[in-house]
Amino acid sequence: MSISSTNSPPPGWYPDPSGERQWRVWTGTTWSELTRPYGEVVSAPSFVDSLPLINALNLLVRFGIVSFYSGLGLVVSTLAHWPGTHQPTPLWFAEAASDFGVGLLVVGSVVFALALHELEGRWTPLAFIPGVNILAVDALVTVRLSAKSATRRVLADLVLLGLFVIEAHSQPWLAVALVVVAFGQLQWTAALVDELCPPGEPVRATS
Repeated sequence: MSISSTNSPPPGWYPDPSGERQWRVWTGTTWSELTRPYGEVVSAPSFVDSLPLINALNLLVRFGIVSFYSGLGLVVSTLAHWPGTHQPTPLWFAEAASDFGVGLLVVGSVVFALALHELEGRWTPLAFIPGVNILAVDALVTVRLSAKSATRRVLADLVLLGLFVIEAHSQPWLAVALVVVAFGQLQWTAALVDELCPPGEPVRATS
């Protein structure tokens, strides 16, 4: 199922559009396969066990995703206009911007690593590889929400990121690809946070 609307609601739990007496997760762009009956009770231990993952995902939504993609955009754009290129920037500005961008990338990668650790329940080598940990989190969040293979979504994000990195020097407008990927990850991650929280009133993502 999918909805096309210029005023799409934020990700979260909503009454099932099929008419069934249950909640269904809206990811921000499509309806998930995840449902929950009205009035369903979740045991306290179950919620407590999920708190580390909820906190890690909330950190990802609030800081990690924005930091990583802002840093990536800044570093790639700065390198595209480094002194000696076709449209150079002053050296002092290029150095300062690249250092700041790298700092944002590091912060974002660390938050993604923490989220991957909580999603998998253990530390794995993938958590320590910048870029790879982002795609791994993307895949695991997608699988948890839709119960389907995440291959197509991860490949689509990878293509968009590759286009930006490779063509940013000649096609600055491709920065929109970063926005699309980051926005999608924000929506899906926020929806998973809602799914992990106790039911009752539907929990909606906040900005």
